[in-house]
Amino acid sequence: MPQNPVSLATYWRLVRENRNFRLLWLAQIVSELGDWFYAIAIYSLLLELTGSAKSIAVAYVLQVLPQVFVAPAAGVVNDRMSRKRVMILTDLARAVIVFCMIWVRSPSLVWVVYLLLLLETVMWAFFEPGRSAVVPVITSEDELLAANALASITWSFNLAIGASLGGVVAALLGREAVFVINAVSFVGSAALIRAMRFPESHLSKSGPFRLRDLTDFSPFFEGARYMVQDRRRLATLLVKGGLGLMGTNWVLLPIFGEKVFPVHSERLGPRQAGMLGMSLLMGSRGVGALIGPLVAGYCLGRESSRLRLGILLGFLAGAAGYLALSAAPGLAWACAAVILAHAGGSTIWVFSTTLLQEQTEDEYRGRVFSADYALQSLTVSAVSYLAGFSIDMGVGVRTMAALTGVVTLLPTILWAMAQRFWREDPAGPRP
Repeated sequence: MPQNPVSLATYWRLVRENRNFRLLWLAQIVSELGDWFYAIAIYSLLLELTGSAKSIAVAYVLQVLPQVFVAPAAGVVNDRMSRKRVMILTDLARAVIVFCMIWVRSPSLVWVVYLLLLLETVMWAFFEPGRSAVVPVITSEDELLAANALASITWSFNLAIGASLGGVVAALLGREAVFVINAVSFVGSAALIRAMRFPESHLSKSGPFRLRDLTDFSPFFEGARYMVQDRRRLATLLVKGGLGLMGTNWVLLPIFGEKVFPVHSERLGPRQAGMLGMSLLMGSRGVGALIGPLVAGYCLGRESSRLRLGILLGFLAGAAGYLALSAAPGLAWACAAVILAHAGGSTIWVFSTTLLQEQTEDEYRGRVFSADYALQSLTVSAVSYLAGFSIDMGVGVRTMAALTGVVTLLPTILWAMAQRFWREDPAGPRP
């Protein structure tokens, strides 16, 4: 048994005793459940209106790629302004944006879906670095890994429940009901974050935010110098970029569910059968992402060397899972393969986030985590678009799953090679 395993009691104590984290956690539950209801409705709407796998790829690119371009401004804003205020304002903006989806009902309005997805992504790009920067402020050193793991577990649970129920709700009540539920969830999240009380010491270490700071790239370059001055910090920063190679799942799983493993029933038409197949595979992704941090945190503990080992094992699980998916003879096998792959993926996410938070000073965290998410978004955008384009050009969905597994071996090898940076200085990087 490793030192300081993250047990179930650790999570319970964190939620019970840390009010600020509890409120942030409840805000996450409320908004993400709405998001996963909404994702199934969006993908089903696009497939119905366009009949093209590429439409899903374009939609997902618009949900992630703008983060790359917004990252410099988002990082500066979160290091110069109240992160709490940034999170509240972006939540309220997203409530308005997703509500507007109810008016998209014909192929001629597909462009409106794309525009709204882009705007929502821009808001997320400002929100998420602030949330990641706040977590180490409102938790102790002993609570940090548990806090990140619980956030990932919650995201995964929300995916499993939201994606599974989202298909059912959309089939029974219609997509418009799903869009309204998601809009309301963002309002609830903003209210919970408003109730938080925590110091924002980063404001005392920087000048007041001015609009012209958005076009002043000197804070961005200052942050970039900070990121690259230690090879271990830089290697950790690049981990989510490698994880992004598994981003083909956002195209593959809807297509597998719709075309390969629909859930047929006498009471369901082809569209509903496809949505339920899609929901089960997306739900399996959530189950895997839930299991990963729970098992890895308990078995490996909180030490830096164990966190780095967990990242390596996570990449191996991701590669194995997608290779297994490519050969899946039925829905049960496919769900098991997806669970394995994303148990590895969520472990990578949680462990790399924790390492990066430990290695980064508070006044730089907004910029560091903006860059962290931007790199992952860039990779995911590229591979998801290529996957959708390739499938439309005739490449089989099983072939794309196998390629995903093979390509995931590349960051596995690079991360294994990067471990020499820590062996050269066992003390590790200092903030």
